[in-house]
Amino acid sequence: MIDVWEGILQAFRLVYSLDRDLFEIVLLSLYVTLSAVIVASLIGLPLGAWLAVNRFRFRRATIALLNALMGLPPVVVGLIVYILFSRSGPFGVFGLLFTPTAMIIAQVIIITPLIASIAHQAIRDLWAEYHDLLISLTTSKKQRMKTLIWDARRSLLTASLAGFGRAIGEVGAIMIVGGNIDHVTRVLTTAIALETGKGDFALALGLGFILIGLAIAVNMAIHVLSKTERGGQW
Repeated sequence: MIDVWEGILQAFRLVYSLDRDLFEIVLLSLYVTLSAVIVASLIGLPLGAWLAVNRFRFRRATIALLNALMGLPPVVVGLIVYILFSRSGPFGVFGLLFTPTAMIIAQVIIITPLIASIAHQAIRDLWAEYHDLLISLTTSKKQRMKTLIWDARRSLLTASLAGFGRAIGEVGAIMIVGGNIDHVTRVLTTAIALETGKGDFALALGLGFILIGLAIAVNMAIHVLSKTERGGQW
């Protein structure tokens, strides 16, 4: 039976000993995940707003496809990115396979539909409320989208956090395109998978607790910033 307390103690020992390898893994995990969330948000939030404001043929089909892509299997994404960036692939000339950049690309593909779908739902409700006002002001579609995104920013922050939550715990695609190379592409999730495979369950559990703590810390930090902004408005 796995000793949970031993895993907790292992996690504390790693943190308090200022283990260099651990902090390298944590920083890379944050770099990859936050970079992916920023890029996916820059794509997904405007896409969600555009779908809410515009009416066009096959709009419902597009939204249905976007919702379906929320459940895109990460290992399939990893395989596709691997093929595209392998030496024989169309983008192999860039040499991005087994680099943090390839990991970021895979995570962007995985979480963009999630962020866009949540953003669309939030902005669609706000658009129904603002529709008559924005139309009467003869605003352009771009202006409408900017207004809706700004007024729905707290709901959209939730969309980005949902993307962060999915990205930080991703292992399948990251393992395929990153290769879990020590000091190069090893992140917390792949390190946990490696230690579990080696049978070092205490260390794997310790890394797992650090991963959970990291996710909670980032979410709490953003929550505090959002609360501070709300207080400043009053």
